[in-house]
Parts: sequence; structure tokens; C-alpha cells
Amino acid sequence: MNEKYIPLYRKYRPQTLEEVVGQEHIKKALANAISLNKISHAYLFTGPRGTGKTSTARIFAKSLNCKEGPTIHPCGKCENCIDITNSTPMDVIEIDAASNRKVEDAQNILEKVMYAPVNSRYKIYIIDEVHMLSPTAFNALLKTLEEPPKNVIFILATTEVHKVLDTIKSRCQRYDFKRITTSDIVAHLRMISDKEGINITDDALMTIAKNSAGGMRDSIALLDQLSVLDGTEAITTDDINNLLGRLSFDVLNELTNAIINSAPNDGIAVLEKIYNSGNEPVQILTNLLDYLKNLLIVKTCSKDTVTELTQLNEIQLNALVKQTEKLETHQIVFLIDKCSEYIKELKTTNNPRLWLEVAIIDLSNLAENTSLLELQNRISRLEGGAIQPVAHQHYKTAPSPVLKPEMTRPMPARPQPAEEQEKVEKIEKVETVEHHKEESPQPVQKLNEESNISEFTPLPLSSHSSDSNDISVLWGKLLENIPNVPTRALLKQWANPIEISPQGVTLTLKSEVLLKQFVEGSKKQILQNAIDNMFGQQNTHVVVRLPQADDIKVDAAPPKSKPAPPPPAKHIEAVSPEEVETAKEEIKETVLKPKNTVDSLLYSDTVNMVMELFDGKIIE
Repeated sequence: MNEKYIPLYRKYRPQTLEEVVGQEHIKKALANAISLNKISHAYLFTGPRGTGKTSTARIFAKSLNCKEGPTIHPCGKCENCIDITNSTPMDVIEIDAASNRKVEDAQNILEKVMYAPVNSRYKIYIIDEVHMLSPTAFNALLKTLEEPPKNVIFILATTEVHKVLDTIKSRCQRYDFKRITTSDIVAHLRMISDKEGINITDDALMTIAKNSAGGMRDSIALLDQLSVLDGTEAITTDDINNLLGRLSFDVLNELTNAIINSAPNDGIAVLEKIYNSGNEPVQILTNLLDYLKNLLIVKTCSKDTVTELTQLNEIQLNALVKQTEKLETHQIVFLIDKCSEYIKELKTTNNPRLWLEVAIIDLSNLAENTSLLELQNRISRLEGGAIQPVAHQHYKTAPSPVLKPEMTRPMPARPQPAEEQEKVEKIEKVETVEHHKEESPQPVQKLNEESNISEFTPLPLSSHSSDSNDISVLWGKLLENIPNVPTRALLKQWANPIEISPQGVTLTLKSEVLLKQFVEGSKKQILQNAIDNMFGQQNTHVVVRLPQADDIKVDAAPPKSKPAPPPPAKHIEAVSPEEVETAKEEIKETVLKPKNTVDSLLYSDTVNMVMELFDGKIIE
């Protein structure tokens, strides 16, 4: 009887740093550490499975404990090298943290750490899957990892470094193992195949490398599994697909053609053949998703990039190019998105066959689905409103002649506050006039004379070019924009507007004391905010001065629509009954006092608020 069979991934495990496939950055760093005699007390090897973490740890231990070492090239013949190769060393202890994760196991390590090596230069602990240790076990190792005894080295290996405590990682030199490239895996598999006499095609080796996701151990294990199929004919990609339950390229191409041509009947027929071959529903859609990914790459990338990313031969790439001629990029993305949704559904359903058929029928209605998606997008855009936001610089230029509201396009049926509605109408008027200016170089006034359109009226540039009614309306709006009731009452009684326009606002105040409050005091910002909010811009020019002889008295026009409800309670200062009584007393005293001083012109905020609430006035 032959000796026990050794799997290929164990038989071809690297024994020196040069034999490690890939990981050039790690091999160089460890070789320099050995040659310069800069050996750390703790190392952390992290990376995906099958990338050489444990093998590198054993090679590093062999290099340090070789009788001719420390050396980059261990002899492999001394007692220590042979023991490490056979996994029977006394001074190199390998621990599986997945099965020894308790704090008692960590304490057992600490008890033996104090003993010197038996017949080696270093006592080395290789802890595999170290992230499986419990937090208490980690904490037990902290102090020893930071300051281990002389000639003791820890090498920690893990695939999930994020689960390792930061305090552990900070005490180790970290080396990140990368996924091995497809070309390196194919070259190594070809070397093993030639040595073992395995008859396999290069396409099949490429399929193995792509299926292993950058892990050398998985690739060699799959090659070992395929080696039993070796016969008179070479092992092909179809043999690998049958072994792994994957769909061949030709079957996926036929299924995709049915989807592209919007032929659900043909798609269901192909699906029936695939399903009866024993393929799982999730695997079917996963393979289809990978095929659609290659289709998207062919559609959007250059030929050199396509060959590198898809790893397909010339015949297969030509078949994909023919399919991309019938599809747009957004349609391929739509199919990928739909396919991924159905994969999630298949993983949770109790009836995968039903959802698989629904998925193929839904994907086969490609033209109808994309048309429906475009219709939904159009509806969303229409529901969002036709008016786009307009920058505030429209208000900073001189107003232009505008169309009356009845000539503008209708607004979307969406309730808005009265102030916002007025702002939107004003923006829309400016947009309409700018559009007419771009279409016709003729002045608007000349257009009125030639076409007899009398609906065009200019917006007043300032108070001097408008009648008193226009300024009174703007004055009323300005007062409505002041949220503070006492301030609004003071302005209503003591202020008079001279100019109100986006270019500037000029007000007069009868009292020098009040004037100081609105020029330098606390009420300056309130007035500025109200004016900016009214015109929808920032830092409007505001002038507040004393009255002059040629100033015209203007009263605020009453609102045309129903007055807005009072602001919420949180914006109005609460007035207690005691304050109301105090205000009444102040009013009586003010009425009785002669107004022959400057102080008599200034009332308290409470008095003005009560006058505003009860629509009262001061009797002189």
C-alpha cells in the first residue's frame, strides 16, 4: 500500500522566503530585519486567507533558529529546520486561538514564557487567528507582549485585524499581506501541474485563479481536486464549472440574449435547462450578475483594460461586443441592479424556484422596464416643481420691465405661505423678462408700441419714481417682516419711509433717542434682517436719519389679503397681567405729561406692545 497522500497545498508549502508567492514588500522587510539584526519581540501578520501568513511565520522562525543563523537562507537540514518543517519543534509553539481563546489558555502561555529555549536561539509563539481570543485573554497578554522575556518572540496571525485590540496592535510590528494577483497564481499552478503531471488548459487555470479570490491555498486545493479528473483529454473550464456548479459562458450568453431581446419565453426555456442540471437559484443569478459585470466593462472600457479585467478569450469578448451594441450603459446598470435585488430576495425566501422565474421574466422585459423607469423619473421631476432656485444676484441689479402676473406661466399646485408666494412670483417675473431679452434685441418699450401690448409695466426703481401708494405698500410689507412686536410698533408710530427698494432703504425717525437705537443700538440688526428677508438678499443698504423739510409723510397701506396669523408663542414675549396693568399706568402717566422733552417721545417696549395688541394709540 502506498504511503499516505499529502495534499498539494501542504506538499508545496513554501520553505524559504524566496518561495513565497507575491508579498514582495513583506519578504524584503523581514530579510532586512534578519540581515541587520533588528528582530522585534512581537509581529502581527494580517491579510486574507491563503496569502501566506502562517507559512511566512514558520519560515521566519526557521531563519531565526537555524544552526547557521540567523540567516535569510535557512539550511533546512539542521535539527531545528527539520522540526519546524515537520511541525514538531520544541521551541516554536503554534497555538490555534480559535480553540484556545480563554483567559486560562493565555495564563498557561505566560507560565511557560519564563522558561528559556531548550535547543534553539529563540522561543517563538505563533498564535493563529488571534482575533478569536477573548478580551480577558488579550488583556492577560498585554504586559508580556510589551516587555517579553529575553529570546521570546510572538508572531500573531489574523484575517480580521479590526477585531484585535488596539493595545495589542500598538505593541506589534504589523505586516499586511495582500491578495495574490491572478497572473502569479496561474504561474504557480502551471508549475505545480507540470511537476505533478496534471493535464489542464491555461483557460482552466485562469478560471481556478479567478475563483480563488486571491488565495493561493484555495487555488492549489481546487487544482488538487481537479487532478482526479485527469484523463486522455485536458481538463477544461467546463469541467471546473461542472465541479463548482458554475454556468458556462455559452449558457450565460444564451440567457442574456433572451433578456436583451425581451423574450421571456426563451429565457424561461434556458432557465429550465439550467435548473434541471442541478444548479442552485442563487448560484444561477450570481453567475448572471458576473456576466453582466463583464458586459458593462466591455461597454465602457478600452480593449486592453477589458482583457485584463474580464480574463476572457477573443471569441468570448467578441460575443460580448455584439450584445453591447444592442444595449445602452444605463440599461446594463439597470439589469445589474435588478439582478442584485433578486439575489437578496432568493437568500431569504422559502420558494427560490418561484422567485428565480420571476427574476428572469422581469429582466427579460428590459425595454418596458427602462421605459417605465424613465416615465417615473419624468413624473418625479414634474412633481418637484418647474421653477428652479434663482440666485440672489437678480435683486442686486436694477429692476427691469416685467410681465404682469396673469401673463406668467401657472405655478405648481402646492400650498405656500403668502410671503414665499410673493417672492416666487417676483423671481418668475424677472426670469420671464430675461428670457424675452435673450430672444429679441429690441427694447421692451418698443415692443409694446409695435405689438400694442399694454400689459408691460415697469417696476419702480425708487421712491422718487413711484407714487405714494407703491411706497406705502412696501412700507406695510416691511413692517410685516419685523417679528418683534414692540419694534414694529415703534416704527409704525415714529418712522416715515423715504425710499424702499432693493438698492437701498431710507427711513426717518422723529426722536434722536430712537434714532440712536436703530443706527447703533439693539434694534439695528432687527431692521436689517427684516429688510434683507423682504428682498431675499444680504446686507441691503439702510439709512436711518432725522426728518427733513421736504420729506413726504407716508402711511402703511393695509394688507390686501387676510392678515397672517400671529407668530408662534415661542417668538412672542409673554405678557403677564401685571405687565399689562403697569403698561396702562405708564400710558396714563404719559398722556398726562406734556410732550415737551425728548424723553417723552420714547415709550417702553411694553407700552408699544400693548398698543399693538389692542390697536391703541397715544392721545396727545
